[in-house]
Amino acid sequence: MGCGNTKPNQLQLKKCERGNIALHSSTAMRSALLIQRWYRQYVARLEMRRRCTWNIFQSIEYAGEQDQIKLYNFFAYLMDHFTPASSERNLISHIFRDNDLLRDIEWERYFNYKNIEIPDDYCGPHLTFPLTTCIVTELVEAFRNKQQLHSRYVLQLLGETWKLLRLLPNINHVSTCHSKEITICGDLHGHLEDLLLIFYKNGLPSMETSYVFNGDYVDRGKNSIEILLILFAFLLLYPNDVYLNRGNHEDHMVNLRYGFTKEVLGKYRLHGKKILKLLQKIFSWLPLATVIDQKVLIVHGGISDTTDLSIIAKMDRHRYLSSLKPPKHRRFLAKSKVCDDDSDVEDAGAVGSVERRRVFSLTYSSPSASLHRSMQQRRSLQSYSGVEEELQEQRRQAGLSVSVEHQSVCSETELTQAVEADAEEWKQLVDLLWSDPMSLDGCVPNEVRGGGCYWGPDVTEDVLNRHHLNLLIRSHECKQEGYEFCHSRRVLTIFSASNYYEEGSNRGAYIRLGPDLIPHVIQYQATRTTRDLTLRQSVGRTERSALRALREQFFAHKSDLMSVFQQYDPDNTGLISLKDWAVAMETVLHLALPWRVLRSQLVNSTQDGMLDYHSWFRELDITEPNKELAHTNVLETLYKHHSNLETIFRIIDTDNSGLISFEEFRQTWKLLSSHLKMEISDEAIVDLAHSIDFNHDGSIDINEFMEAFRLVDSTHHDMGNSMIEAPS
Repeated sequence: MGCGNTKPNQLQLKKCERGNIALHSSTAMRSALLIQRWYRQYVARLEMRRRCTWNIFQSIEYAGEQDQIKLYNFFAYLMDHFTPASSERNLISHIFRDNDLLRDIEWERYFNYKNIEIPDDYCGPHLTFPLTTCIVTELVEAFRNKQQLHSRYVLQLLGETWKLLRLLPNINHVSTCHSKEITICGDLHGHLEDLLLIFYKNGLPSMETSYVFNGDYVDRGKNSIEILLILFAFLLLYPNDVYLNRGNHEDHMVNLRYGFTKEVLGKYRLHGKKILKLLQKIFSWLPLATVIDQKVLIVHGGISDTTDLSIIAKMDRHRYLSSLKPPKHRRFLAKSKVCDDDSDVEDAGAVGSVERRRVFSLTYSSPSASLHRSMQQRRSLQSYSGVEEELQEQRRQAGLSVSVEHQSVCSETELTQAVEADAEEWKQLVDLLWSDPMSLDGCVPNEVRGGGCYWGPDVTEDVLNRHHLNLLIRSHECKQEGYEFCHSRRVLTIFSASNYYEEGSNRGAYIRLGPDLIPHVIQYQATRTTRDLTLRQSVGRTERSALRALREQFFAHKSDLMSVFQQYDPDNTGLISLKDWAVAMETVLHLALPWRVLRSQLVNSTQDGMLDYHSWFRELDITEPNKELAHTNVLETLYKHHSNLETIFRIIDTDNSGLISFEEFRQTWKLLSSHLKMEISDEAIVDLAHSIDFNHDGSIDINEFMEAFRLVDSTHHDMGNSMIEAPS
């Protein structure tokens, strides 16, 4: 009975089921879209944090390079304006000598390794020349196992490298045969693990596996000397398959600041000075560029609107021991012999100062403006800023005018023309080593680094077309992915040091280039623990490190920041707006950072949108050294100019002992205070020297001193954890 209702009920049930399925499907779709939207926002926020972190690291790095160049400019100023007898000039004069003008045969005698004995208990690698594949492979394995090469072998290897480099042209020309690939590596910066990983993935250099290494082998990392020795060994073994370009860090002046000098002296205490001296010579002989199949140009930094490969190919590259200064003027060396006897000293001083003249940007100097120089009595360093005015007055008192200072065959016109020609050659070198690309057309001074230029897509197009090239490969800039194309893919930046700023901060990469000249990029991460991190963990770790470095900058500039904050707080309430805080940060630090974006991570609490800047400084959680060790103004100078001070110490420590006397310590501070145009009393310097002389022997250990006054962020782990919470 009731069976007649079964079919309609079943139909109704099926309709309900279909409706439920559609409803569930619609709900699932909306849920998936919500999850997708949330995840995209989450990744976008992580990417924004990663970019901010990157900007912090890069801004602090470039500010340091700019500071280095300013300090070197100051040294050059001292050499220009003060007499050879002045104590300040004597302290730094040795860094301006062209390796004491030794002749090649004298160099070989000076670096003679044969009288260096190898002890019986030496268990490191042994070298015999000519090198073989087996010997070089064993050298690589020894360095992988943390062994050290004996100084006898180091000097022998460097000597053989120097002899070979002198035979090489300024621009190496490489050809790819059918099926042969060339591997191009960027900056390594002492990261031996990256070089070893490249060899593991790509193979050791050989006749079948050619390599171009694009400079910046040293500084920052812990194994710069090992990288150099490996690369030089392979260069000697395969001179037609391994090519080395010079980078801006293959420079003894740069090495003083960024760690390579300290590394070599630490590993080779007995013969470190000789090793560094020979490396100065080797760096000056490194080729400047490589061209593959006449179509691909490889240089370390970049180009400018005046780049001319024909000039680069003909220059005497070994004259440039440091790219931070032009070499001695060649024409003057010959002409000075026929100058009037009465004006020999003055002319020598004038021309010497012309050659050493610096401006803020290394590339855009004006040689003709550099001819205005002091020719009369000079004084020791006390009134650095008023020297030019005093020299002018002395000229007037002596009855001299600018136009008749030198009545000799060394005419000012000839000198100007000669200096301008040399300055143009120097500019070519600096552009190759220091420049960076930009997105806008044009070519402007690179004020961020302090040397070279920024060049735009139009300059790339012009230089490549003028030289019939298709692609420019350069390094010099750390990239998050290890590489980056720009300028319509006609410029490719390659950077091979992974974890450059911090573990997880960036990948490394290298390029494989075959006969088709299409670049294939291979990326990697050298540290296994970093490879296992999630994106969130990686961003959090690098962010904590970047913010820690930034907070140290705040603390080092505390007085300057406080002064600007008080300008925005005329009523002395202790409060400023967050907008004024952001403006003050950029006014003092000049880091070009997105302060408003970073505000939430740098400012923990506010009162109705106002910041209590006294509390903010207390919340930085920076542990400073014992204030009893030094006067307040000396401490702040130490914090702010820590790297400059260490650079001056390294320069003054001519015997590389790591120790300086009290008098040298005092003169160091006088140099620094003159550079900074500030006054530091002798009493404060003496008190500081005695407080750090722990064993009372009258000398100061440089490393202990710098470590004693290093800022420490004691609570960064706790603060960092709050910055990596997942978004809600």
